Amino acid sequence: MSFTVPANLAAEIDELITHYPVKRAASLMVLHAIQEHFGWISQEAVEWTAAKLELQPINILEILTFYPMLRQQPMGKYQLKVCRTLSCALGGAYQLHHHFCEKLGLDAHKHGPQTTADGKFTVEFVECLASCGTAPVMMCNDAFYEGVTHAKADQIVKECK
Repeated sequence: MSFTVPANLAAEIDELITHYPVKRAASLMVLHAIQEHFGWISQEAVEWTAAKLELQPINILEILTFYPMLRQQPMGKYQLKVCRTLSCALGGAYQLHHHFCEKLGLDAHKHGPQTTADGKFTVEFVECLASCGTAPVMMCNDAFYEGVTHAKADQIVKECK
């Protein structure tokens, strides 16, 4: 296995594990720590985590595939997350997603997150961002935007470049 965890991350993970009554209970937090460091969770990371927690890789994969905030592929430097729940859908979220995809050369009809060839942007739909009255809403990394028009979307992309 070529996956290597740096000493500082290994120490952080060892500390995390001590906060739980059994190693398995630390699984989600260990995955978060790995993703925060590497940006995503590779198959090698799944195998490393399973060995670390004395589990089978399937036990870690079950968690990884259940939680949508955990990533199984590299993401762009800028993650454009468009809310698609009912209020945002009615407020133009699908048109906004299409606009981002068109602007960045991505397929608006493809399912799941898509990353530009240069690795700079990832566009994806997400579930409720909890601002139904200001639809459509989105996030660019940790920044939250309400009432996003196409012009505002263009400005967000421009600021990232």
